[in-house]
Amino acid sequence: MPKPYCDLHFKHTISRWDEAIPLGNGSLGALVWGPASSLRLSLDRADLWDTTPFPGISEPEFTYATMVRMARAGQEAEIRRIFDAPYNHPTPCKLPAGALILHLPSDRAVESRLSLTTATAALKTGDIKLEIFLHAEENVGICRVNLPHLEFQIENPQYGTTENRDAPPGSLKSLAYPPAEYGAGDGAVWFIQRTAGDAAYGVFASACSASDSTLLTFTVGSTRDGADWRERALDRLRFTLARSYSRTHGSHKQWWKRFWSRSSLTLPDKNLERNWYLTNYFLASCSRKGGYPMALQGVWTADDGNLPPWKGDYHHDLNTQLSYSHYCKANHMEEGESFVDYLWAMADCGRRFAKDFYGTEGLCMPAVMSIDGQPLGGWGMYALSPTNQIWLCQIMERHARYTADKTFWKERALPYLTETATCIAALLEERDGQLYLPISSSPEVHDDHIEAFLTPNSNYDLALMRWLFGRLSDESPRWRDIYGKLPQLALTETGVLKLSPDETLEESHRHHSNLMAICPLGLIDDQTEAGRRIIEANLLDLERRGPGLWCGYSYAWAAELYAMAHNGNAALRALRIFWKDFCSPNGFHLNGDYRHYGSSMLHYRPFTLEGNMEAAHALQEMLLQCKDGKIEAFPAVPEEWRDQKISFSNFRAEGGRLVSATYDKGIVTMTVEETDELGQI
Repeated sequence: MPKPYCDLHFKHTISRWDEAIPLGNGSLGALVWGPASSLRLSLDRADLWDTTPFPGISEPEFTYATMVRMARAGQEAEIRRIFDAPYNHPTPCKLPAGALILHLPSDRAVESRLSLTTATAALKTGDIKLEIFLHAEENVGICRVNLPHLEFQIENPQYGTTENRDAPPGSLKSLAYPPAEYGAGDGAVWFIQRTAGDAAYGVFASACSASDSTLLTFTVGSTRDGADWRERALDRLRFTLARSYSRTHGSHKQWWKRFWSRSSLTLPDKNLERNWYLTNYFLASCSRKGGYPMALQGVWTADDGNLPPWKGDYHHDLNTQLSYSHYCKANHMEEGESFVDYLWAMADCGRRFAKDFYGTEGLCMPAVMSIDGQPLGGWGMYALSPTNQIWLCQIMERHARYTADKTFWKERALPYLTETATCIAALLEERDGQLYLPISSSPEVHDDHIEAFLTPNSNYDLALMRWLFGRLSDESPRWRDIYGKLPQLALTETGVLKLSPDETLEESHRHHSNLMAICPLGLIDDQTEAGRRIIEANLLDLERRGPGLWCGYSYAWAAELYAMAHNGNAALRALRIFWKDFCSPNGFHLNGDYRHYGSSMLHYRPFTLEGNMEAAHALQEMLLQCKDGKIEAFPAVPEEWRDQKISFSNFRAEGGRLVSATYDKGIVTMTVEETDELGQI
């Protein structure tokens, strides 16, 4: 259970949406910020998208064969026209829902506190006090104010109109919709915003006043809820208002109590402890079993008049994979199952894309895609690289290992890996007895320039293929034969992993793609002297190139690399830099060193969540590592912690085992609970 010092607490009025108090229940999201006179709840809903496709996606030339031909011919401009240009189209994209604005009679600063324990925001301005939460199990928000009357309004996003399509790039006005239709009745107010085709959504709010307080409820409804979606939204508000506040809040708090009971930790560094709990709060706020997995911003779409950063999409060349990197060890399996269930549910989409784009049987998802699996285009060498699909396979396989669920492995994970292997195998070309992809890349080295097409196989592609076919080698002679024909990883004389057989990475780079074999794939055996030398050589090379062009998530990934090498000092330093220099006061990962601390040359601040989750994962790797059935507690303790006490409880290890351990001035005690599901996969 998070201690009170883990709470977010701001004594000043919050002036930016990406520094707001974040609330979420996996479906609905709210950001609470702004002055008392117009206190803003920026509302969101996870499945609120405009999925209108860009016409060019369906053109005959939008194929892997075309990209291979053009890459080999050096046709950079044509590659951009066909494969990158679709991403410049405003749709498909994630949509904001709108806002609920409270007009409080106060000119004082708004003090805000978010209780992580209860997922409840408490605000105070002068003598006015508010409590706000999004119910953990019901799609409704509740706000209680100690005022007998509350003035409020709802506001739709400032989209463009069908009559006026002129808008600056990235603006919400580039989305042309009919004007929102406002309505009121039976004590409620709402607006209905029609979007593309027959799709529509609305924000609904209703208040009930007593002698000394007002209870305000709100929700976001959508045509995804069924033909009677508006009536259902209004019924939800009426039901909530009819129930006592204490009962509603009580059931909400019970859900969060169960969530927090699944794992815990105590650290000497209270800021790291706080951020670990905050990251788990983000996970539960954005990802629930039965719902959609978190996209780039989860349930907190930008409220600044613009499309969300990178259209709020699903990026599979790092972002989704890092976003779901820590949940297994944190023992929040249901929240992680949102993603693995989604991958399985989207398998037919992957089969169609494998056939239509790659011209193969099997399964492969677009590496940059919409909520319904449409390719969005983008830098084609990454957005349409087939090997990113293998990284998704690793998520499925790891889930099977950490649950020890044989049924999941046999009926979902194994077929998913096998169908992916079918697609990848069909693309491989044999030369001199070895197998190569026709084109290769290493995200996102050389950006979108023709040089980004590296000599096959890049170590990124090769590591992923060696992991996949190696994992399947015992399942079929076919996969074992392919594994045997894959080249070895390309190394320099000193053991540094190259980009490709004929190129080394000579500059700082945000994506540690050439190091995939070390982490997260674990292909370099750190139990051997040769493996340890390779890992050490690559960490030295990482330091040689420096962090000048790193994003926040680069530091989080580096922390995991150091933790795997049992270098707790460097892992701790990287995590402190990440959370101090690259995160907003509310914990949001803003990618850039936006306050100019000197930790990167990138000074922008686009919000995405993967860095937070990867940082929590790296911290967990400092405390517990498991490989091939072996468990190691406290493998990367920093020097400054060695005369202090560290503990964690109910961390999940491979085989479904639950581990609790204490480190007290060098003395380690550990208990391992064998769960009912335990068994070899």
